[in-house]
Amino acid sequence: MALQKKTVRDADLNGKRVFVRCDFNVPLDGTRITDDRRIVEALPTLRHVLEQGGSLVVASHLGRPKGGPDPKYSLAPVAARLTELLGKPVTLLSDCVGPIVEQACAALKPVENVLQENVRFHSEEEANDPAFAEALAGLADVYVNDAFGTAHRAHASTEGVAHHLPAYAGFLMEKEIEYLGKAVANPQHPFVAVLGGSKVKDKIAVIEQLIGKVDTLILGGGMAFTFLHAQGHPIGKSLLDATNVEFAKDMLAKHGDKILLPTDVVVATELSPEATTVVASVAAIGEDQIGADIGPETTAEFARAIRSAQTVVWNGPMGVFEMTPVAAGPVGLAQALAAGGGTPSEGGGDSAAAI
Repeated sequence: MALQKKTVRDADLNGKRVFVRCDFNVPLDGTRITDDRRIVEALPTLRHVLEQGGSLVVASHLGRPKGGPDPKYSLAPVAARLTELLGKPVTLLSDCVGPIVEQACAALKPVENVLQENVRFHSEEEANDPAFAEALAGLADVYVNDAFGTAHRAHASTEGVAHHLPAYAGFLMEKEIEYLGKAVANPQHPFVAVLGGSKVKDKIAVIEQLIGKVDTLILGGGMAFTFLHAQGHPIGKSLLDATNVEFAKDMLAKHGDKILLPTDVVVATELSPEATTVVASVAAIGEDQIGADIGPETTAEFARAIRSAQTVVWNGPMGVFEMTPVAAGPVGLAQALAAGGGTPSEGGGDSAAAI
């Protein structure tokens, strides 16, 4: 399937400031990047802009800060690694909007670059605030989206900016869309989709697109508890997308034979790395318990389905990010994905960390 959107190779970049939205949501151990794959994958687009005489205004998120600056989620480690990979200094700005940022971007000369600080340090990013999107757009002449892992989210830097600037897809975005289009349009069977993440509402369109094409739809992460609730299971204090319980019931009634849900989960009484966890059947989650990850029985069942697949599409985490960064469930599924004979495609920082 050919990409219908214009790509960065179609853009006139000479002398232009180019806002490139990347997905540098890399796994960290303190300030050490444990897997730089997402940074490496962005290099072809970034190098192309510089080779064409453009200057770079690079943006990304990292982790899930609570709408304000948090040193733990600074892009400083990314700037250091990007400097090494590009072979030229990458200046990390102290923010992503404001007078200082505007001055730095206005002063950029061809082939120079800056990396904005984490766009999620502003709550307006995830709210897709129009004024915030316009402020980001004001920093550049051209917009390039190369953040495939967050392409499903309508945030200011991934969707809002595109309303104010000529917009193009980056090379990574182009490659992933081409693969995903082929996988969905003409998949090798068995075709298994793995969906995680917190809210059902974020995945409704994806579920509706995939359910008629997949052999198995695996649902995990926080969204699974809405489906478990729809089945009548107790979910304690686990995340519930109450507005979409009826959607979950409808999907289960029509396609229950295709949908795999957790049968056991890791639960805790609070979401923190220090919390004590236990494994519980989905029929026995306590009133004060919160689901944090898929359990060992579920991991084994999901892994069997993945190993048998010829095509796997995986988007979203199986566990909760406030807990262990890479929990047993996602790692077990990633190992099954690596051991299987099919072709995988994944999107989303947490699943990438597991893989």
